[in-house]
Amino acid sequence: MAAARPDFRALPRGRGPTEAIRKYWTAQSARFAAGTKKAAQDADSVEEAPRRRTDLRLALPAAFVWAASIAGLWLPPGALAGLCCILLLLSAMLLHKAWRARRMRPVTDDPRKPARRSFLTTTAIALLLAATAAAHSAVASTQRHEGPLAAAVSSGRSVVAVVEVAGTPRALNPPNQAGTPSRWSVAVWTRDVSTGGVLLRTRAQLLITGGGAWGNVVPGQLVRATGKLRPPDPGREEAGMLTASSGPGKPTDSPFLQESAKELRERFVSAASFLAPDPQGLLPGMVTGDTSALDEGLETTMKTVGMTHLTAVSGANCSLVLGALLMACRRLRLPRVPAAVLAVAGLGLFVLLVGPDASVLRAALMGAVAVASLAGGRTGRGLSFLCLAVIGLLLADPGLGSSFGFLLSVLATLGIIILGRHIMNWIPALIPRWAAAAVAVPLSAQLLCGPVTVVLQPQFSTYSLLANVLASPFVAPVTLLGTAAVPLVVLVPWAGTALIAVAGTFSAGVAATARFTAQLPGAALPWPDGAPGLLTMLFLSVLTYGALWAAARPHRLRRGISAAHGQTVTLIERLEGYAARTLRKTHGRPLPWPGRGSRQVRRGAGLDRAAGHGRLGYSTKISGRKPRWPLRRSVQPVPRHRTAPPGGM
Repeated sequence: MAAARPDFRALPRGRGPTEAIRKYWTAQSARFAAGTKKAAQDADSVEEAPRRRTDLRLALPAAFVWAASIAGLWLPPGALAGLCCILLLLSAMLLHKAWRARRMRPVTDDPRKPARRSFLTTTAIALLLAATAAAHSAVASTQRHEGPLAAAVSSGRSVVAVVEVAGTPRALNPPNQAGTPSRWSVAVWTRDVSTGGVLLRTRAQLLITGGGAWGNVVPGQLVRATGKLRPPDPGREEAGMLTASSGPGKPTDSPFLQESAKELRERFVSAASFLAPDPQGLLPGMVTGDTSALDEGLETTMKTVGMTHLTAVSGANCSLVLGALLMACRRLRLPRVPAAVLAVAGLGLFVLLVGPDASVLRAALMGAVAVASLAGGRTGRGLSFLCLAVIGLLLADPGLGSSFGFLLSVLATLGIIILGRHIMNWIPALIPRWAAAAVAVPLSAQLLCGPVTVVLQPQFSTYSLLANVLASPFVAPVTLLGTAAVPLVVLVPWAGTALIAVAGTFSAGVAATARFTAQLPGAALPWPDGAPGLLTMLFLSVLTYGALWAAARPHRLRRGISAAHGQTVTLIERLEGYAARTLRKTHGRPLPWPGRGSRQVRRGAGLDRAAGHGRLGYSTKISGRKPRWPLRRSVQPVPRHRTAPPGGM
């Protein structure tokens, strides 16, 4: 209950306002102390209360679908057809077994039967989804290995093709070169392919590399491409790669939404041109995903300190936009279902503005599933939402299974879901919740993404956690204010310019944080590449997590060490017993080997069980006699008294 404000008029004469102020601050101090004590008690009760079990039922289907998607990128069509048949057969067998177990349910009272039936059903569904992903991959595999298009690709023929642009053009800047990119790569779908006087009408995925005007094409647009085909890299989903010898010819009208999104991105970049060089290139990348104006030095700096995910739109931006839309809808007193529909629609427009990148698609789909669950009244299923997003994306596009960006996005979300909650609970209750989240979220994501990051870039970013924690207060204002400024640039230019100025100030803070941490000593340390670097970083991540647990739970650490000591003592006693039984079988008669509770102590060399209370010591008391070899059949006990050394006086 809030303390009442002091009323100076109601005070008796002679007391004055000083006494009222003193009482007021005394009440506030008591409230603070009571709140701190209650927070500590709540933390203890949460720690002692049984935790809610993590729902892992969708983890197995997600893993099977991912494995089938990766297999579809490497196996030929025949092997994929055999894999689909095997998966379908195993799924049918498991479903039949689960059905029989369900029919026999009234006969037995074994409590493990329901869990077994659930496991069988989940595994059968996982195999069925994996077969679906493998069948989807078999279509692209057929285009890569069989047919006239595959023959034209393998022979490197020149073609003239009518293609549909499938994605946003990506810049192919040479190393250490800034400015406007000279070459671009564009993912397309073929419509008509003409080669050697033969016209092929097929729908296959190609990757076109070209310069100049290829950076201006829009997804959904039909263009004419001429060039030379060549085989794709191993493990790629494209049927081939086309090196364009000229720009896109005879482009058709692009879809209205795609053209509008492209125009909005261009106008936002031009509207931010009045900013300083760093925010001028960083702000469009963080808001619309356009990194064409990003300075090469700043990009290298952010890569050094582990802030590459902030140079373009990622899953964090989608989460911020979705959360802001939900809060706005709830502030307008909208019901749950209409608020969810409007939030998902706004998120779809944001994804259309940015472009269907792997991390953006994953975050958008996961956010949509979470909103649908919230509308249905079920919350707190973060891992299930992530698995649903992974399954849906891989079934729609199996090529994402080999994307490192998709893998890093999933690992970051998985770390936040599984490890972030525990790390936040380990932070003392006196620290504000937002400050704990600012440390726990980047740390938990980095623990799982680190082993994959060092494979792509063999270096250790020493101040990555510090840089991300310092930059975290700037990310949300940049995303929300910049996204709000995108439509205002067209509708109300002066208001959009004002929002861009404020968002640019926060993006300048992100750039300054990156440059400051990159100049610290030892900011980027060399790291072994390949499998040794991955295993080393994995061990470091496990060690870091264990150190955090030990620092937050010292009493449990002490109990664990004591338990490990007790297990070690028990193991040594069992080894002693085994050695005694072995000697007894060898020499034919029992040896004077003391057992548990025996008063006789063997005074030979070895472990001395009378060294102390529950302690192990090493006995150096020897008799001085020369050992005889081989041992006699009868071994006499060692006398208790100390014998004189040979040749004694």
